[in-house]
Amino acid sequence: MVQRLSSTFRNLTPNRLLPFLEWMPGYRTHHFKGDLFAGLTVALVLVPQSMAYAQLAGLPAYYGLYAAFLPPAVAALFGSSRQLATGPVAVVSLMTAVALQPLATTGSQAYIGYAVMLALMVGLFQFGLGLFRLGLVVNFLSHPVVGGFTNAAAIIIATGQLSKLFGVNVDSGERHYQTLIQMVKAALHFIHWPTLMMGGFAFAIMLILKKISLRIPNVLVAVVTTTLISWATGFDQRTTMPLEAVDDADVRALIVQFNAETVQLPIMEDRRTQINATLKQAALDGHPLVAIDSRHDLEVLNYQMTLKARQAADYRQQIRHLLFEAGRMKNGEIRFYTQGNRAMDTEKMGTIWRLRVGNAPLDASALLFSSGGEVVGDIPRGLPDFSFPEIDGHGAMTLMPSAAIIALLGFMEAISIAKAMAAKTGQRIDPNQELMGQGLANMIGSVAQSYPVAGSFSRSAVNLQSGAVSGLSSVIASLAVVATLFFFTPLLYHLPQSVLAAIIMVAVAGLINARGFIHAWRAQWYDGAISVITFGCTLAFAPHLDRGILVGVGLSLCVFLYRSMRPHVVDLSLGLDKALHDAVTHGLKECRYIDVVRFDGPLFFANASYLEDQIRHRRKMKKELKHIIIASQSINDLDASGQESLSLTVDRVRSAGIDISLSSVHEPVMQVLRRTHLLYKIGEDHIYPTMKQAIRAIHKQTHKGGSEKNCPLTSVRTLSTHSEPKGG
Repeated sequence: MVQRLSSTFRNLTPNRLLPFLEWMPGYRTHHFKGDLFAGLTVALVLVPQSMAYAQLAGLPAYYGLYAAFLPPAVAALFGSSRQLATGPVAVVSLMTAVALQPLATTGSQAYIGYAVMLALMVGLFQFGLGLFRLGLVVNFLSHPVVGGFTNAAAIIIATGQLSKLFGVNVDSGERHYQTLIQMVKAALHFIHWPTLMMGGFAFAIMLILKKISLRIPNVLVAVVTTTLISWATGFDQRTTMPLEAVDDADVRALIVQFNAETVQLPIMEDRRTQINATLKQAALDGHPLVAIDSRHDLEVLNYQMTLKARQAADYRQQIRHLLFEAGRMKNGEIRFYTQGNRAMDTEKMGTIWRLRVGNAPLDASALLFSSGGEVVGDIPRGLPDFSFPEIDGHGAMTLMPSAAIIALLGFMEAISIAKAMAAKTGQRIDPNQELMGQGLANMIGSVAQSYPVAGSFSRSAVNLQSGAVSGLSSVIASLAVVATLFFFTPLLYHLPQSVLAAIIMVAVAGLINARGFIHAWRAQWYDGAISVITFGCTLAFAPHLDRGILVGVGLSLCVFLYRSMRPHVVDLSLGLDKALHDAVTHGLKECRYIDVVRFDGPLFFANASYLEDQIRHRRKMKKELKHIIIASQSINDLDASGQESLSLTVDRVRSAGIDISLSSVHEPVMQVLRRTHLLYKIGEDHIYPTMKQAIRAIHKQTHKGGSEKNCPLTSVRTLSTHSEPKGG
């Protein structure tokens, strides 16, 4: 461990600590022009996308701007890729929402605090892996697993936006399909057609402009156009009225009941925080009885909170289901009636009105009624407050698995993009440096109220196509976000929520790739199966996306262990190209007296007995066998179990009157043979540098007095050959 640490800190060269120093040599004015244009172009996409993704994460839209402020610049300055665009992305945003859902109410201050703490945890995990050069741990997420997960996540994200597109509000169910069922029921009851048309118009703009030219900022055009239409038409038509303005007594009672249930939840959350603090202090002070009482109180409170939340959700659903008609009385007073019950002597106002209700209690003095679509609303002007995230021990332990998965998945997405771009630019990518850059982006971003971020496929492509030369383009994009926060936030007030939903759906459409399943299946059937199973499990377990990944990783490890336990073992014969090949695959005859066995893999504890079984099987099947040569070119490692198995095999083969030799032994394996003295048991004269030398040395002796005239190890003999050999 000490050696590992000292090696790590010796490798912290100036270029590793400050990788952006590598940009400086040869940087010219025309390079800056390219970076400036690329940075501004990326910012045009980054601003609306980040706001959309923040809402996907369950956060207010402007928190997306906070996540697009520092992280892109930090990742560019301290990562190894010069064109990778970091910031809010769809999959990580969705996984953030899933991770935080059990801890706090969506959009609450506690929820925001946990999101910021999660960014810090993700950053620490990534930075630690990069610092100790452990980037290879990302290999646990194989491409079939990531491919299956990404396809499923894209579908989950896209379908999750349908409620905003239809202009309906529903609570999230325990499973994603339950949420979709509720959404369909709500849409069948009522669709806000202006909202749907606004989202459809945004879709049309983005798709048409994308086909015309990739250089046109289609997302920005859609945002500007729909925001102007929203402002000009009064798309966000709303009013506030007191509870007494609702004509129906049953509706008023329902609102009062909803408030009564909902107002208790924050109080119970505070009580839960106190119990957790007591539990933590009891563990530190060594008071087991206090800890037991606290755990009991916590279980009871959690159960009570679940009941309260369910009851509040039931009332909330009933209120959302209500449709109102507004009528102005002769004295000018405005009353709201349930649909179809408006008094005939009142003047109709607007069309259909709905009562806006969320997780918080309704203000009885100012109920919010709306007949229009939802918009982004007020965005605080200026930079966020800079502060170190508050650490909650219980929350941190709960978020630990999610933080690890988000860190690995986010990094794998980032490094895949970076490598793809490096193939075009010729740049060298250092995975460990990229891990450190992504980690610092999340860590420093958390100080500025950012939630977890990663590399973006779409924005990185825009960055590269726009002529970005260095990471300075991402710094410029970050500065453009700062300008937006200071000067342009009022202009985003009227941006329709359905347009943000359309932006997300268009973005994730590019993540759906059915060819990936076919490609994986063609490579190896089990890779295709793992990809499909991961896809299915991710959909089935949604919104618990981590379970889908864990199933895929588990299957990958099982396949790896199975293949390690049963490596490929083949018999070799001379092929048409005068080289030794697998006799079965190439349809070649095998020598009666010499069996050349190739063991494809390390010989270690998991497969040691498998070699014994294979040799025993060959001795049983080949009655005239006189010599076995183990072709060892694929055996790159040998542990104690493998050495013991090889020793027993030598003893058993020779006790049966058959000799055994090794060829093409790697030096690490040879060292094990020397240290364990197995080399002397086998005999140094039975270790051959090459297979050709081994066959030449033992051929004459084994064939002496035999009936095999044309040996398949010295002349080509296929299974269909009954004539003279084709080669000498």
